[in-house]
Amino acid sequence: MKQRYTIRHGALDGVEVFLAVARHRNFRRAAAELAVTPSAVSQAVRALEARIGAALFARTTRSVGLTEAGQRFLDRAGPAFEEIMAAGEVARDVGQRPTGLLRLSLPRAVVPLVLEPMIASFCRAYPEIELEIAASDEMVDLAAGGFDAGIRLGQFIAPDMIAVRLTPPFSFVVVGSPDYLERHGQPEQITDLRHHACLRLRRANGAVAPWSFADGSGAIEAVVSGPLIAHDYPTLLGAAIQGVGLAQTPRPVADGAIEQGKLKPVLEHFAGATPGVFLYHPGKRQVLPKLRAFIDHLKSAV
Repeated sequence: MKQRYTIRHGALDGVEVFLAVARHRNFRRAAAELAVTPSAVSQAVRALEARIGAALFARTTRSVGLTEAGQRFLDRAGPAFEEIMAAGEVARDVGQRPTGLLRLSLPRAVVPLVLEPMIASFCRAYPEIELEIAASDEMVDLAAGGFDAGIRLGQFIAPDMIAVRLTPPFSFVVVGSPDYLERHGQPEQITDLRHHACLRLRRANGAVAPWSFADGSGAIEAVVSGPLIAHDYPTLLGAAIQGVGLAQTPRPVADGAIEQGKLKPVLEHFAGATPGVFLYHPGKRQVLPKLRAFIDHLKSAV
């Protein structure tokens, strides 16, 4: 059976006033420090004493001293109140300037595509921000995982998220090494893939992803087969470079290898498109300066 729990309202009421009076041993000087009337100070102390159930000050017409209960309260409440005030300053600091831990969730393929070119410059520009990158192809709950934001392909982002575009739309390209294409020939139609070794991606939900294409009638999904299944695009790309088979990856992931002549695109007239890469966050509250700084820096770098 659950115990009843009542939130105590005003548990800290009067503590700051008590500490000021204890520090000055004088109600008037405490009132001056707090910019209130001596009467207000007296009322706050009486309310605190009533709530605690013990007299905290021994008052005479000439002096103010601490009772034993007051001294014990001061010994414990003084440091605790200072910690609370310090905690407020730290929180206020995080809310007003770029500082603190910034945690991001993103797929491994996005790291070389979007992040690597700007990580060093961002860390130099914002030395008070600690950047933590959790590279995983799993879709995560940002709030439950303690992440400030995520980076994903646009089609995988929930509609209730605030999305910030990082790249223009791009296509998915099928690539093979010159050696592989010389040995096995170049596919001209999607149906030709049944005669090729196709390297496939396993999604975070456990399903092996079909290859996506487009023609005049719309989107096409092709179920292919081959000798390798991987959980990320860089692994598929590396295997394709080694001549293991054909791979389908986002065009920006393959561009470097294509430009170097390590891979050759095929079936380009059937290439399917994706909306591009986006940074996303819940956006239900004001965006903290650390995340705003990262978004602005990232947009200027990509």
